[in-house]
Parts: sequence; C-alpha cells; structure tokens
Amino acid sequence: MYTAGIRIENLRKRFGTGDMAFDALKKVNMIIAPGEVVGLIGPSGSGKSTLLKCLGAVIEPTEGRMSVGDEVIYDNEWKIPDLRALRRDKIGFIFQAPYLIPFLDVTDNVALLPMLAGRSNDVSRQMAIELLEALDIGHRAKAMPAQLSGGEQQRVSIARALVNRPPVILADEPTAPLDGARALTVIRMLNQLAQQFETAIIVVTHDEKIIPTFKRIYHIREGVTHEEVGEGRSFE
Repeated sequence: MYTAGIRIENLRKRFGTGDMAFDALKKVNMIIAPGEVVGLIGPSGSGKSTLLKCLGAVIEPTEGRMSVGDEVIYDNEWKIPDLRALRRDKIGFIFQAPYLIPFLDVTDNVALLPMLAGRSNDVSRQMAIELLEALDIGHRAKAMPAQLSGGEQQRVSIARALVNRPPVILADEPTAPLDGARALTVIRMLNQLAQQFETAIIVVTHDEKIIPTFKRIYHIREGVTHEEVGEGRSFE
C-alpha cells in the first residue's frame, strides 16, 4: 500500500450532453507514492491528455475523487477555492516543448513562479540558481532561451517545474524531441529529483526508449486505467 503523493479514485470525465455525450475517462484509478516516477501510456484518444488536464486542474472532471498528498482537491466538485494557486504551488508541469519565456534569461524563467507566489526577487533567483546547478546547467544561468540546445531547454523546464517544491509533477511527452542518450538523462534526472524532493511524477509517453525504465506503468485504454509492473531497467 502506497502513501499517496497522488490518489485518483473512480475518476470520470464526460464531454457533451444527450446523444452527443461521450466519456473520455470512464474509470481511472491511480496511486503514486512520493518519490515515485510512473509511466502513463496508451494510444491516441485513450484519455491521457484529458487525465492530465483533470489532475492539473485545467478542466473539471464529471465525478470521482482526486487527492494531492493529504489534501483532497476534488470530490465530485472542486474542494480548492483557488485553482490557480493549486497549479502554482502544488503541481509542476513539464511539456514536450519547453515553453520558456523568450525575453527572460534562464534564471528569471525559473524564478518567475516563486516570485508570483510572493517570494522576493533575491530569494526566488537564489532558488532558481540552486536548481539549475543541481541540473548541471548553472553555467547557462544568464543565457537566453534561444541560445540553448533542446536538451538544455528541457533541463530549464524541469527546474521551473520543481522550483516551488510541488508534491506532484505532470510530464507530458518530456523526451519526445530528444535523442536516446538525452532522453535517458532526463528520466534519470526526474527519478533522482523525485526521490530528493519526495515528488510524485507522472510521465505520459510514447517514447519506447524510456518505457523500460519505469518500475510501474499505467496503461489507459478507452478511458480505463490498468496497472502493470514495469521492467525498471537501468538507465545505463
């Protein structure tokens, strides 16, 4: 039994009404422990993106229950009054494209979230620099996004996702634009950082290079989740 970093129970999401209604999610159940990185895989249209949007408080489910840490965030209705603060403070996002702000340097791209959360500029920038150093990209702290390689940009996006120390990170195809070695480096980093910060991480992926590294995998088929034990293969 896992101490839940993420707990999803009987989650359903229906779009449309009447004869046009369809369930993108029918019965989703997931438990992810703090410090664990879990793969989420499935064919196009199976509900992966809808699930991430529900868990990320971007769209509202139809019914079910979701918890982040010890806090219930949804139980047939939102239990959190400020969803923007929930996304800012409790959930980190990593996307296939880094979406860095082009007119801010690397440090300020990472420091922006803690600044928005009310921390001082100096404290926010120091938090950013510490994470950039941990991700071996501190030497690029003053660079602009356009000056970075694809792998460097993805490291910055990982730092940005972690900077507020969220209990949950949702990673949507984070290795898709990377070659095999860089993809495995990103997954290695996510595993190390998940354990270091006790963060529960879901990685949505079609990337066959990284699927064997997961110890647990959730398949989603036609809106229903099925848990499988992964290979947990070494990164080397």
